[in-house]
Amino acid sequence: MRELDVADISHAVADLSMDACYNLGDDVVRFFRAAVEREESEAGRDVFRQLLENAEIARREAMPLCQDTGLTVIFLEVGQDVHLVGGSLEEAVNAGVSRGYTDGYLRKSSVDAPFAERTNTGDNTPAILHTSIVPGDRVRLIVVPKGGGAENMSALSMLKPAQGREAVVDFVVDTVSKAGPNACPPMVVGVGVGGTFERVAYLAKKALLRSIGSANPIQRLAELEDELEERCNRLGIGPQGLGGRITVMDVFVEEAPAHIASMPVAVNIQCHSARHKEAVL
Repeated sequence: MRELDVADISHAVADLSMDACYNLGDDVVRFFRAAVEREESEAGRDVFRQLLENAEIARREAMPLCQDTGLTVIFLEVGQDVHLVGGSLEEAVNAGVSRGYTDGYLRKSSVDAPFAERTNTGDNTPAILHTSIVPGDRVRLIVVPKGGGAENMSALSMLKPAQGREAVVDFVVDTVSKAGPNACPPMVVGVGVGGTFERVAYLAKKALLRSIGSANPIQRLAELEDELEERCNRLGIGPQGLGGRITVMDVFVEEAPAHIASMPVAVNIQCHSARHKEAVL
């Protein structure tokens, strides 16, 4: 049994929070560079040039890519052979978020009493924490700062099984169409299919963790992703909603078994600032 002090997790969360907000992933940067050539709209090409310049300034100056540094979503995979010591895991995670957002001069966007006083919590806590127990003696942390604009355009529907694959495609494309420029395209579209009401939303969020350009290992899901990407890009929304052929960077689908009477579908949209960073302790 390997011991790990939760203070190490706290330090990692703080560092990853800043890293994710300052440094755009290499996969996204590569997509932007290629898109300068692929995009047919001159306005769209100019958007991609500006996004590349913005990413370089943020990296060089260690400053946020976007003023919306999001709520902190964290996927935490804890090895079953790890013994966590030194205090509460959840408290350590939130201490890391607080330190990262304070020391990193990141905007605090979390409010208490959402339909009443809406008082800012002051340090971007609590984190949205998804914990799973996995084999091994390591802890894997994935920190995802999730901005409000794209999150607000996400959607969930409890479809009927008889509606089939076509209804899934239509729901996803309709959600992206309604998002339009509000989600700061080009978007990454995470899709969950199956499970239950709460599980399908988790699947859609988790789908966003894949690298741009990666292929789903399940052939029928890979085919679904390709069709959804093509359909969404035919909408003509384009970069920042100015028109063009590139509305989404990629579409990723995760699925789970569902009840015989249910076919939940969720769409979680991520903006062009597709931020997530990870570490293994």
